[in-house]
Amino acid sequence: MKSLFILLCLISFESYYAQTTPEEKIKETIHLFFEGFHKGDTVKMKSVLGEKVQLQTAFVNKKGESKLTTESITKLLESIANKKPDQKWDERLLDFNIQIDANMANAWVNYEFWFNDTFSHCGVNSFQLFKSNNEWKIIYLIDTRRREGCKTN
Repeated sequence: MKSLFILLCLISFESYYAQTTPEEKIKETIHLFFEGFHKGDTVKMKSVLGEKVQLQTAFVNKKGESKLTTESITKLLESIANKKPDQKWDERLLDFNIQIDANMANAWVNYEFWFNDTFSHCGVNSFQLFKSNNEWKIIYLIDTRRREGCKTN
């Protein structure tokens, strides 16, 4: 009986400390988005997106001018769904810096992008997330893209 009590205490203690933190939930949301991205599974990607997602890219063009482009989520999902089978898109997430206030979060994620196992570019993804019905959804994504200052070159 005593050993059963100890076993139950250990299980309770482990499950109490094994609960997922909000930061881990946010990472799971972002990883699920990229799992869909890598597999061409737009349904999986949509499962973690808010209703009106905004996508932007901030970059410096060849003339050295700062530019900001906006892309529709529909266009991104179509390009993922229509990706050629021989193409491998591999966005490697390097680290996360997550900030949370109530039902809003920001995840600053450094990445490297590889195309068919060849380094293409690096940058940062900045995700804005909103928590509703106990689920984190991506509502805004802006990224940077560059070839200089990357860890691989």
